[in-house]
Amino acid sequence: MAMSENSRRTGGCQCGAVWFAVAGPLGQASICHCRMCQKALGNFFAPFVSVADDQLTWTRGQPRHFQSSNDMRRGFCENCGTPLTYEVSEGVAIAIGTFDDPKTIVPTIQFGMESKLPYVDRLHCLPGMTTEEDPDIANIIDNLVSYQHPDHDTRDWPPATEGWGQAAKETK
Repeated sequence: MAMSENSRRTGGCQCGAVWFAVAGPLGQASICHCRMCQKALGNFFAPFVSVADDQLTWTRGQPRHFQSSNDMRRGFCENCGTPLTYEVSEGVAIAIGTFDDPKTIVPTIQFGMESKLPYVDRLHCLPGMTTEEDPDIANIIDNLVSYQHPDHDTRDWPPATEGWGQAAKETK
């Protein structure tokens, strides 16, 4: 799906405390396999897309930062821990999974191949099922009440819903 130069894309963290908008075209979308990105996202690799600083607006809250090297810092939500940014002196990149519609942002290059985990190329060979088909969590799904921010911006957040944020309060 092609996006026009005047497109506006939004996204944010899992709890909705930090929200952003990007006006205009996105830069290069990539996957990084380096060990620093693996640890920063707690994942096999890190999918990011670069954005122009003057087109990125934090519309709710601001990310906190961890200085992961002398020229690199990582932005994240201090409430829920969602990784949000990769920032270097040349610019900023946003974690693709934090956009409301991540399927439209297709990576075109990979970096950090020296740390690529050997089984990543075979993930598509693993058997798969939908969440609802997983017998181990069927009873959980039937009673699930999600406190995750929806994939669209909201006027007010957090919601005035009983129980919202209770798990976070209990773990503090």
